[in-house]
Amino acid sequence: MRIGISVVTHDGQNIWQNGLGQNVIFLAEVFGRLPFVRSVVLIDVGDQRAMPAPVDLDALNLRIMTLREATDEVDVVVEMGGALDIQWLDLMRARGKKVVFYCCGQPYVGLAEPVVFNKPTHAARPDRCDEVWLLPKDALLAPLMRTLHRCPVYEVPYIWHPQFLEQRIQELTAHGYEYGYRDRASDDDVGEGLRVAVFEPNISVVKASSIPMLICDEAYRENSGSVKAIHVLNTLHMKDHMTMLHFANSLDLVRQHKATFHGRHDIAGFMVQHANAVVSHQWGNDQNYSYLDVLYGDYPLIHNSPWLRDAGYYYPGFDILEGARQLLRAATEHSDGIDDYRKRSKRVFDDINPFSGRNLEMYADRLRHLCEATPFPVKKGGA
Repeated sequence: MRIGISVVTHDGQNIWQNGLGQNVIFLAEVFGRLPFVRSVVLIDVGDQRAMPAPVDLDALNLRIMTLREATDEVDVVVEMGGALDIQWLDLMRARGKKVVFYCCGQPYVGLAEPVVFNKPTHAARPDRCDEVWLLPKDALLAPLMRTLHRCPVYEVPYIWHPQFLEQRIQELTAHGYEYGYRDRASDDDVGEGLRVAVFEPNISVVKASSIPMLICDEAYRENSGSVKAIHVLNTLHMKDHMTMLHFANSLDLVRQHKATFHGRHDIAGFMVQHANAVVSHQWGNDQNYSYLDVLYGDYPLIHNSPWLRDAGYYYPGFDILEGARQLLRAATEHSDGIDDYRKRSKRVFDDINPFSGRNLEMYADRLRHLCEATPFPVKKGGA
């Protein structure tokens, strides 16, 4: 079996601009470890014909090619990192190839927000694929996707590996920075509260900074020694909006000059210089690589992701008071409880390891099911 996964390349691309670029590579590595997969290629719908610098295609045994080049090189097409040409997909299916739409974005928001907020979007013909694969975070939306795309919808494992984060950590170490939480008893700002970062992208209601800002302000009102500073990233495009101005200026942290607003930064590079805790919020999108980057560094993560209920510091839904309580707890207890914190994080990492036997077998099963009507040679002993 030969598999092609779509990617979109562009000038100035960065592996940290979103989680999708990493997710494509993790999936390609999973497929590459299955004994019945002969080759995996990346099908570029962009204009660079190259992946960002941290991605070593040779080491990963991956090739990148155009649609035309991939026509005779793949048996299964996974539309994931970039939208593929509909006529090409029709051609491939007419030739007996299988097409999967691997949906990583939040499906309902992807349909509703472009219309409600007049946002640019790409709308491909829904009936272009043989199956839709959804992540666990979107399992409730399977009926929506089944009706829209007129084909079966299946849940697949959420996978992550720290390989890209570890490369970034090595870069920072070479410049004299240390990634990871340090006991504030030995830090320069001992007793001065946490330096909180908020990394929500602020391009959708799914992941926005409003609730984290309120959580930090509530904790600060309760105990001004708990928060030394708050850094709100990805906000420069909103800084002159009247709603944002009125909202921000209502907060004690802003009034007392403890809040700073920034553009986009990668988590590791920002944390080593400016912050030692993260407060986050999501709405119907509870699996996020940024959470994992934070947990990997043992930093306090105050979050409302039910998926991570047993890791970090969890508060439910929009419960700002409980979020503030968890932030206050992190400010006073994190250093003493870091060993247990680390163990709980490791259980998460083990569960989503792309190369665990369980996850490899689940993806192998999905491929076997997809292609059961089109037999491919399978080595004895399967995945």
